[in-house]
Amino acid sequence: MSVQLLSAKMAEVDVKVSPSEEPAAVSPVTPKAEENQNEVLKTEASAAGGNPNSSSNPTPSPSPELAEMPQTAQHNGESLVNRDGTVTEAPKMKKQIQFADQKQEFNKRPTKIGRRSLSRSISQSSTDSYSSAASYTDSSDDETSPRDKQQKNSKGSSDFCIKNIKQTDFGRREIEIAEQEMPALMALRKRAQGEKPLAGAKVVGCTHITAQTAVLIETLTALGAQCRWAACNIYSTQNEVAAALAERGLSVFAWKGESEDDFWWCIDRCVNLEGWQPKMILDDGGDLTHWIYKKYPNMFKKIKGIVEESVTGVHRLYQLSKAGKLCVPAMNVNDSVTKQKFDNLYCCRESILDGLKRTTDVMFGGKQAVVCGYGEVGKGCSAALKAMGAIVYVTEIDPICALQACMDGFRLVKLSEVIRQVDIVITCTGNKNVVVRENLDRMKNGCIVCNMGHSNTEIDVASLRTPELTWERVRSQVDHVIWPDGKRIVLLAEGRLLNLSCSTVPTFVLSITATTQALALIELYNAPEGRYKQDVYLLPKKMDEYVASLHLPTFDAHLTELSEEQAKYLGLNKNGPFKPNYYRY
Repeated sequence: MSVQLLSAKMAEVDVKVSPSEEPAAVSPVTPKAEENQNEVLKTEASAAGGNPNSSSNPTPSPSPELAEMPQTAQHNGESLVNRDGTVTEAPKMKKQIQFADQKQEFNKRPTKIGRRSLSRSISQSSTDSYSSAASYTDSSDDETSPRDKQQKNSKGSSDFCIKNIKQTDFGRREIEIAEQEMPALMALRKRAQGEKPLAGAKVVGCTHITAQTAVLIETLTALGAQCRWAACNIYSTQNEVAAALAERGLSVFAWKGESEDDFWWCIDRCVNLEGWQPKMILDDGGDLTHWIYKKYPNMFKKIKGIVEESVTGVHRLYQLSKAGKLCVPAMNVNDSVTKQKFDNLYCCRESILDGLKRTTDVMFGGKQAVVCGYGEVGKGCSAALKAMGAIVYVTEIDPICALQACMDGFRLVKLSEVIRQVDIVITCTGNKNVVVRENLDRMKNGCIVCNMGHSNTEIDVASLRTPELTWERVRSQVDHVIWPDGKRIVLLAEGRLLNLSCSTVPTFVLSITATTQALALIELYNAPEGRYKQDVYLLPKKMDEYVASLHLPTFDAHLTELSEEQAKYLGLNKNGPFKPNYYRY
């Protein structure tokens, strides 16, 4: 479908009203019609050299005042509106009279519909989904919980729980668009499809369910895997994409706007299927791993491998390993070079601005912002804000990262030192209670507070749910938290991941991460007995380099090759890996 046609269809959805709310047609002889026609004719008369103030009452009220209207309005010497209310149409005025009628119909829309249409055009179209088909994910169309629905795909399967299976066509187009920007994953699918390296692998996943992750899931399926999937974030699911996956026969349990109870219910439905023993876990945040470990210990012991993408999830795995409770090998994808340097840095450098703009329309020039944490995510956020003219402060616990921040031109501070003056607070540490109630109490009026780390524990949102504070939802994913003295802060996505909750992320960067995840699954599933023990491993350097090489053709990039003599001099294999594991890029 072309962009123009898709936009047209979106416009149809945005302005559609129910029969009960349809504005009544305006007859040419009603007072309102006369009023609008009079306004248009008066403007035309003014343009033709007439007196625009010839009417004693330019916006007349109904009935009695009609007699007070001027006898005629002139247009090229012709009388168009008579005293008795009849209208003599002038061909030259037809298009303008028609426009006035259309304007009248728009203005007569019920307030609720008008507000909904306006809010969608401003913000919801960007937060309900991360795509041009955003209007198809509007949760306001149907408030029924997906858990209470009985849905089937075209093949009669009902092993899924999503918002609306009828959105499948829009979701399929989203996935097709994403495929164009994910060259490495598509190349991997093409190269390995015949070999089926994941044949027989039962993969259970918990990630963001977007068009990009859908390409990953379908790639795993093409490589032979059987997949069941849930969402790792209650706000990031694209409903139409979930519908497209369900239509293809994939067991998906996710929808945008889940409650906490829904979140865990979906994970349990994903795992708890009689006779289905997962062999591999693909996790983003560690919630799925934690659920299986706690609720289904016997199932957990039979897992062959875990692939974890986030800082939070990796931290949980290392805790299990240190306690001697990790009974399966796990692959730390988060600390792979391709994830750290591309997804964390370049992705966040672009998506932080997108998320803030869509939700708040803030202008960055001259604003003061504090970025908590100067890892790869913090580096990306800080660089983006600085480039837009913001004054950026950084907080950091690690002296090495702190020195990097100083050398990059940022002032290193403690949060308490600047909390009263900053306009924007961004957390990206992967820690908990980075911004606590004491900090929130001291913030200035209108301060924007958001999180770019995976976990929703960085901002102490729970401390704001007290009787003396008022919560006011002003947009999708945007809350004003109001103090008794009238001060308010702007809290985005309730402290959850900003970019995937409120905006989009660059598809090309996600191709890098998704390809890394796929290769990690293939490696763990096909590894001979004994290669990986019950511990947490980094992705082999050779795989990192392979993922990078798959993306170079997109830029028409050409690698220089080592000669045999050069390779021998450096002590390398001419085909790589080119750096030792301890090398820091």
